Amino acid sequence: MAKLPKGILGPISGKIGPVIGGVWKGIPFIKEAKDVPEKLPRTAAQLANEAKFKFVNDWLIPFHPFLTVGFTNMAEGRTEIAAAFKTVYKTVFTGTAPDLLVDHHQMVISSGPLPMVKNPAVTFTGPDLVHFTWNQNAVKGTQYNDQLMVALYDRESGECDGFIGGANRAAQSFTFKVMGETVGRTLDVYLTTFAIGLTKVSNSQYLGQIVPG
Repeated sequence: MAKLPKGILGPISGKIGPVIGGVWKGIPFIKEAKDVPEKLPRTAAQLANEAKFKFVNDWLIPFHPFLTVGFTNMAEGRTEIAAAFKTVYKTVFTGTAPDLLVDHHQMVISSGPLPMVKNPAVTFTGPDLVHFTWNQNAVKGTQYNDQLMVALYDRESGECDGFIGGANRAAQSFTFKVMGETVGRTLDVYLTTFAIGLTKVSNSQYLGQIVPG
């Protein structure tokens, strides 16, 4: 970048041929003008891909608190949400915008090597009470105080309820009170476990849908 203390005919302002002139902090200057390539119209494929990207990103928002825990060990050089997004983008969401389909069975809220609890089961025991049972599965690599995490997804409202911790592996049962719009709704249930301190997380498991009695 060259300075023009006085200029030939005074300071240059704007573009002249291959150079641009201006004043920065009272100092006249010129610099090379770089042509900005003209933007090409977006293709149908690009627009569809952008629409899918936005759809997936928006759909995952209610799951963010769970994904932040569930993908904590896969977040090297990226966020937990980005790791989750990459994991589910092609397996959970199929089709072409605007006709995108969601395979709720393939949705995951965590990924990792921690052994999962065994034989988990879930049912409504009241209009707003969800009861969980499981076997401890106290194998190598687990601890009695490994925590359970559950996401309860309401397809109708697009909202998630659930809990992150508060029930440990050794308890083998837990009752959770659903709140807000999820009360009285059919819910998709996703279960996982994580170690205290988030040192390890298990792969999550889809427990199916539960219907209020």
